[in-house]
Amino acid sequence: MQLRYIFRMYPNAVQRAALAKAFGCARVVFNDAVRAREDARRVEQPYPTAGELSRKLITEAKRTVERSWLREVSAVVLQQALRDADTAYRNFFASIRGARKGRRVGAPRFKSRKDARQSIRFTANARWNITDSGRLCLPKIGAVKVKWSRTLPSTPSSVTVVKDAAGRYFCSFVVGTDPSADAVRMPAGDRAVGIDLGLNHFAVLSDGTKIASPRFLRRAEKKLRKAQRELSRKRKGSRNREKARLKVARAHAKVADARHEFHHRLSTRLISENQGIAVEDLSVAGLARTRLAKSIHDAGWSSFVGMLEYKAKRYGRTFVRIGRFEPTSQTCHVCGALDGPKPLRVREWTCQICGTLHDRDVNAAINVRTAAGLAVSACGAQVRPGAVPAQREEAGSHGFPAGVCVA
Repeated sequence: MQLRYIFRMYPNAVQRAALAKAFGCARVVFNDAVRAREDARRVEQPYPTAGELSRKLITEAKRTVERSWLREVSAVVLQQALRDADTAYRNFFASIRGARKGRRVGAPRFKSRKDARQSIRFTANARWNITDSGRLCLPKIGAVKVKWSRTLPSTPSSVTVVKDAAGRYFCSFVVGTDPSADAVRMPAGDRAVGIDLGLNHFAVLSDGTKIASPRFLRRAEKKLRKAQRELSRKRKGSRNREKARLKVARAHAKVADARHEFHHRLSTRLISENQGIAVEDLSVAGLARTRLAKSIHDAGWSSFVGMLEYKAKRYGRTFVRIGRFEPTSQTCHVCGALDGPKPLRVREWTCQICGTLHDRDVNAAINVRTAAGLAVSACGAQVRPGAVPAQREEAGSHGFPAGVCVA
């Protein structure tokens, strides 16, 4: 299984200037590729091939006065920009045909230097490496200081350098995991759990455990409101406005990072303690159109469930999603009687058949586990663990991977 490990970078002033130049060159090549394909579509000609674009937009462009500065960055960065444009078009056409899962993808758009996220990618043939002192040595950029929060499990196949809206730099490695090491880290068990996600409590487990909702956005609203108000009063194009924009971006990044850390810690805990996990397939997009939209986005259910899914795949757990129309809150888990719908203000109810007093959320979590077929135990009964894409890994052991290098 492939995972993405992300670390914070701290480039100096010279390296930041070199990275800005690399971001700009990659952006120009990407935009040139999109423009070339759009011009071909407009005159009803076949799209130029990847080889033709590489020769015209990189090799020949470097010899011209207008694009001579492309020589100042690694050629691998420019080639990856062309591949990104080709991938964007492939996803667009696959989405039109219905061959791509998820939401429909629009046509590739031109990138701007004002975009919140800037990135470049180096593959193995770019000859980047990690030095013995723990610095990331990138071609035509130099040895950049990296804060290693965990050890890479294997030699990475590529590295992506990202600058986010808050002005922070990150390096992202794609690595493969060792199934035997994962099995030792989290041995198989016999427990199963159903999870009911909510707003009063972030998650309620079928064993009665209730996990409070941190409400990171709600707690930071006062600070965010003040920062946004200061930004709105700055003159557009001024340096003070850029400083205020960074302040707002950093405040939002702090909220997002706290939420991300909470999701990782909780999902890792649930995966390590249970062999089988069941959740309800919620329509987050639909719920986000209600008056509870801000609280739903603050909870981040989709991100949390995605973490559970890929970690279950990695560590050999059983992960099941039950249908969103399953009446988990209306059914008595003792006798199975269907009691009917109830408003959200009703947190406890008594079954009219067997007389059992139910906590609404705990009863729903038990019914989620039962509907997933995990009611008795998770004694090795694997239930449709589907394929999942590579995701960002959870926090692990500390120390930089001094022994990992790429020729």
